[in-house]
Formats: sequence, structure tokens, C-alpha cells
Amino acid sequence: MFYVKNVPGRERVLRIVAGALAVAGALAWLPASWRIAGALAAAGIVVSGLVGFCPMCAMVGRRLDKGAVTRRN
Repeated sequence: MFYVKNVPGRERVLRIVAGALAVAGALAWLPASWRIAGALAAAGIVVSGLVGFCPMCAMVGRRLDKGAVTRRN
């Protein structure tokens, strides 16, 4: 891969769920002229959860702890 995952598993699940709710909310409640823009912005949250990489987190230097990724508690 060309990127290093920087979003932990629990946060990935949260991003997927919150992003899906935001897409549904944007399509349901935003005015017609803003629906597509709102849904696409929320879809970016879902994609970052599915892929496990967040460009904004990478810009500020966020990295996963290697021990926490391999360790199962």
C-alpha cells in the first residue's frame, strides 16, 4: 500500500456508522441545493473508516502504536 493506516479499529467502526448517519441526514434534511455536497462530504468520513487512513490525521502526524495494533486484550 501507499499509505500507513492511522485510524484504530474502534474509531474506524465509529466513522463508518457516523458517516452513514450523516449521509442519510444530509439527504433527508438539507435543502435540495446542498444535499449532494453534504452527502459527499459525509461519504468521505465513511471512506476513511473503510480504508483506515485519514489524510487530515496524517497531516498532523498521527500514527498508530504498533504494539496496540498487534496486541489483543
